[in-house]
Amino acid sequence: MSKIEAFILGIIQGFTEFLPISSTGHLYLGRHLFGLDEAGLFLDTMLHTGTLLAVLVIYKEELVGIMKKPFGKTSLLLVIGTIPAVAAGVLFDDFFDSISKTGQTIGWEFLFTGVILWMADGIRNGRKKMDQITYGDAFIIGLFQSAAIMPALSRSGLTIAAGLWRKLDRETAAYFSFLLSIPAIAGGVAYKLPELLSGNAEAVSLGSLLVATIAAALCGYAAIVWMLQFLQKKSLKIFAVYVWVLGVSVLILQYTGMF
Repeated sequence: MSKIEAFILGIIQGFTEFLPISSTGHLYLGRHLFGLDEAGLFLDTMLHTGTLLAVLVIYKEELVGIMKKPFGKTSLLLVIGTIPAVAAGVLFDDFFDSISKTGQTIGWEFLFTGVILWMADGIRNGRKKMDQITYGDAFIIGLFQSAAIMPALSRSGLTIAAGLWRKLDRETAAYFSFLLSIPAIAGGVAYKLPELLSGNAEAVSLGSLLVATIAAALCGYAAIVWMLQFLQKKSLKIFAVYVWVLGVSVLILQYTGMF
């Protein structure tokens, strides 16, 4: 894998992790384009580490507050919101792994993501702020996050949509979605560490890994800042249309045997 390919994959990961269009689905397509279907666990881990760094920088004040009050409401909201994804990952790990490797369903998953985004965009009467989020809200949003373990179901898209359905205002829905990504991404990285340390992961040059990580971190930071501003006044439907076009394109390529 060249540094240019690593840079492009880092850009893809950084932007699509926090835009509601599925980072895993886009990375699958990007790897296929470059012939890097077996690019490696090291690359996956470093790409997610890059986006984790971005969200940690954005939410540094919140994280300091959580460390000062580890049993405060925000901490409990994150724990409750993370439980469904942890349970799904543990119980259905082999199933999700097989789905991710084949990529046979990603076209349909892009289409489903678009439907969720289109429906959620019609919800305009949400008024809840961060201090009004209930533990029930966090659990429901967490259930949507657990479904996003499927490769082309957007984690940010589904959790933002769930937040809107739970009457959070649009900015708060995105804000909580990105905050909830911290334990999700960190947990995913930690889950991969034993395999990395076992020596079974594919080797990738240190230079390529650094380029991919830095690109993912910078683009992830930009995506979070932009998305929080975008959702204040703009529509999610543009993302719905995008993933519909992408999903149909993937299905056509699969049907014709080109993908």
